[in-house]
Amino acid sequence: MSLPVAILAGGLATRLRPMTEQIPKSLVDVGGRPFVEHQLELLLEHGFKDIIVLVGHLGEMLSDALGDGRRYGLRLTFVFDGPQPLGTGGAVRRALPALGPTFFVMYGDSYLECDYGAIERAFLGGDKSGLMTVYCNENRFDRSNVVYANGRILHYNKRLRAQDMRYIDYGLGAFRRTAFEPWPENEPFDLAEVYQQLLTAGDLAGFEVAERFYEIGSPAGLEETRAHLAARRMSR
Repeated sequence: MSLPVAILAGGLATRLRPMTEQIPKSLVDVGGRPFVEHQLELLLEHGFKDIIVLVGHLGEMLSDALGDGRRYGLRLTFVFDGPQPLGTGGAVRRALPALGPTFFVMYGDSYLECDYGAIERAFLGGDKSGLMTVYCNENRFDRSNVVYANGRILHYNKRLRAQDMRYIDYGLGAFRRTAFEPWPENEPFDLAEVYQQLLTAGDLAGFEVAERFYEIGSPAGLEETRAHLAARRMSR
């Protein structure tokens, strides 16, 4: 793998309170280890080496716990929001100097067992400024928010859901830095706004993944992810 990966780990994790009042969500225990270690292990399995962790709330605890990444076989860089929360889009915008010209973005509460190599090749082989991975969710694991057909994203909206939305934003995106450069520095905005702007401009590619996602953003998701990772460990 050649692209760096930005992990969005700056949220307040309100749905997991009270456990996230004292620790960031990425440090929540999953199988006796912080969740982020499972995430980093998975990324290493897929050949990634450069991980940029975007932190805000209790971010110092995360950087203290992980260090520079050498003990995981990775290079970790931490970029802090600063005096105010920047949201998912603003955090990426602030981290552009550390990310370089092309990069992946994923969420700090997601466990995504997909073909990263195929996604990277599709993105780098195309001419779009962004790529959104999608999964045919049928409202199973969360509410679907994407209309996708014939390899193209036709509609995306996280707030206003439509009947024909069978797919969901899988939680892994690939971007050229030019997708974020028009946005103001150190101002909060959401990653969904970037996707929406790229889609409107005809500058967003789509990639369908076959593997379901796991997440720890909710108590139910956390328990499901704990069970999945325990089964994965037993099968090895």
